[in-house]
Order: sequence, then C-alpha cells, then structure tokens
Amino acid sequence: MRHFLLGLHTFVGLGAVAGGLAAIINPLEPLGVPLESLKHAPFDSYLIPGIILFTVIGLGNLTSAWTIYNKSKLQGYISNIFSWALVIWIIVQCIMLNMVHFLHILFLIIGLVEVALSTKVLLN
Repeated sequence: MRHFLLGLHTFVGLGAVAGGLAAIINPLEPLGVPLESLKHAPFDSYLIPGIILFTVIGLGNLTSAWTIYNKSKLQGYISNIFSWALVIWIIVQCIMLNMVHFLHILFLIIGLVEVALSTKVLLN
C-alpha cells in the first residue's frame, strides 16, 4: 500500500513540477493551452497558477513521496495534506476554467485514492 502511495505521489509530483514550470516559463500559452481558457478565472496569465502547481502540488507531492520512502513519522500527515491539496486544486481548476476534462477526472480520482491510502497510513 505504501509503495503504491509512493508511486502516486511521485507521478503527481513530477507531472505538476513539469506543468508548473511550463506555466512559469511561458505564462501566456504553457504547453499550447490558450490564454482564453482563463476567461472565467481571476488570472490574466498562467503564472500564478503555475507557481501554485509547481510548489504546492509538485513539490508537495514529491515531499510526500520522500517522507513515505524514508518512513517518516509524519508521512501520513504530510501525504494526507497534499492529497487533499490535489483534490481541492482539481475542483477549483474546474470551477475557474468552467470545464471538466478527462484529465481532471483522472487526477481527481488519483487525489481521492491518495486521500484514502494516506488516511489508512494515519490510522495504522
């Protein structure tokens, strides 16, 4: 179970670091995503969302993976915090973009699985 959770956090963390970095480097059209997608959001560019994606979701999930790998006493707490952060991030993103894409559903499910597994780690 911990190995699977470690894999999920690593997968999400690396993807979010890459996506966040793309938005920081090219805040007007990261990875080909048009700026018009933000018409319902309070942002003029992808810079702030990119910074949040890179730090909170990316580095947060990589930190979670690291604490699980090293069997830290805080692994359940840290994993749970950043699992919920992913769930909240996806929900807020769907609201701000005023759309739901397959990847939103996929990462919402991944986040909820992380929540369930990290809660189990906390209770053991």
